Amino acid sequence: MDTNSNSYIYIFSSVMVIIVAAALSLAATGLKERQDKNVEIEKKQNLLSCVLIESTVEDAEAKFDQHIVEKYTIDHQGKVVDAVDPFTIDMKAELAKSIEERHMPVFIAKLDDGSTKTIIPVRGTGLWGPIWGYVSLNDDNKTIYGAVFDHKSETPGLGAEISSYDQFQKQFEGKTIELGSYDPAKEAKQQAPVLAVTKGMGEGNPNAVDGISGGTITSKGVQYMLTDCLGFFSPYFNQTH
Repeated sequence: MDTNSNSYIYIFSSVMVIIVAAALSLAATGLKERQDKNVEIEKKQNLLSCVLIESTVEDAEAKFDQHIVEKYTIDHQGKVVDAVDPFTIDMKAELAKSIEERHMPVFIAKLDDGSTKTIIPVRGTGLWGPIWGYVSLNDDNKTIYGAVFDHKSETPGLGAEISSYDQFQKQFEGKTIELGSYDPAKEAKQQAPVLAVTKGMGEGNPNAVDGISGGTITSKGVQYMLTDCLGFFSPYFNQTH
């Protein structure tokens, strides 16, 4: 065959595309199990961080099994739904549903001192994309024990600071959430925040934390996220308090 002909070029290109596509498909299939495992371990590390337990990739699973003593799924009335695995719930998908259709996960951690903490997942929207995290509460279901947040594409040095423990997350410890006026029929922006995230309001205020300088939209995204997600758990907290 004439290697300079158009037909040869088309055949050669087609064969190469098929080979590369097959190689990529095999690689993706072969790595999927490992990728899924990495995601699982990272999630367990975040849950542990939320109750101020440090872990590594190597010991995260052991510490998770040791400290996360219960996990279950609830509906909008705060009732347990046995058929749904809480660890596998897709928060993005659940929050896209109506309040009545949502299923949300609850994790109970037991610390070395014997105390228990309730861990609630949260998810919302920052300036450039999704933000998410976990908030742990003391037995009163009002006082925050710990919080961890992350993001997909917030601005480095500004909104991205929500993922920094020292710069942002630490100040949530000991703050109090207010769920008394939460109305599930309203959007988070239309109602009183369960915890305000506003620059200059955090010091000395039990119901607020300082927002990020230059990251106002991301800070408000965290506030709306907490109001929307923690508010959903009001019936559950009322039953367990």
